[in-house]
Amino acid sequence: MKKCKLYRFGVLFVMLLLLGMLTGCKEEETEGTAIMMSYIGAQNNKVVEKEVYLLGESVEAQLEEVLTLLATAPKKLEYQVPISQGITVLTTNITNNSLVLNLSKEYKQLNTLMEILTRASLVKSITQIEGIDSVTIHIDGEPLRDSLDKAIGAMTADMFIDNAGEEISTYEKVTIRLYFANEAGDGLIAVDRSKAYNTNISLDKFVVEELLKGPGTTTHGVYPTINPDTKLISTLVKDNTCYVNFDSTFLTQVYEVKAEVAIYSIVNSLCELPGIDRVQILVAGSTDVMFREVIPLTTVFSRDLNYIK
Repeated sequence: MKKCKLYRFGVLFVMLLLLGMLTGCKEEETEGTAIMMSYIGAQNNKVVEKEVYLLGESVEAQLEEVLTLLATAPKKLEYQVPISQGITVLTTNITNNSLVLNLSKEYKQLNTLMEILTRASLVKSITQIEGIDSVTIHIDGEPLRDSLDKAIGAMTADMFIDNAGEEISTYEKVTIRLYFANEAGDGLIAVDRSKAYNTNISLDKFVVEELLKGPGTTTHGVYPTINPDTKLISTLVKDNTCYVNFDSTFLTQVYEVKAEVAIYSIVNSLCELPGIDRVQILVAGSTDVMFREVIPLTTVFSRDLNYIK
């Protein structure tokens, strides 16, 4: 009888111990709103991301948390914070989902590379907050300006191309002309897009990747032409012809646009680049494909302005 009591006591003790361990694990679970913060890599050559949790519920409270995190140096040296080197936040103002971030004059002392990294870190982090879609940076009350002394204005996260570890010094700003569909899906509308891109990526690949992203929410009256789940396998330019190789998802259309509009959104966008006069589209490396059962991809396409509205 005594052994039985001891056995029951031992089982009860183990159960209580396990319950305590489970309870302790539950208390350690992180709570709040998860976002991906962007910091400056330790080598000053890229932007790195780190998941954090915000406890505030209002936009203003979350903004205060984000700015605090962006100014708090990490215990380990795996990254750097952008609000450092004497830079302080003077004022903030949120209007119509857009933040005007007024920083101190120390920001002007950043060199070109650090300024790009700092700006990318700030914009990409702050626009993670639901209720802030863009950020305009002011320096001591004056708008941030580019090398041509032009006010940069509101910036969104997609204006900064993620680099895969290459040196940030290979970035440059470029303006490309993309063609998206009109509302009826039977014509094309030209959209000029200015963006910083990594020159280690070919410009033709950059153009196709931007087409796959679509016109975005800030461009009104134009619509995507390509299934956004399409994967770009490769691009190659040879003898003034750009060869664009997609995976098979390219054949699955999710938007109500004419087949010709989808094809010539790619062709006309690429033919805007110097050195490209023709475009050959492949699917999984093959041209022996009918696009939407009406256009043979054996065709080498040239620019066609008849679809432009």
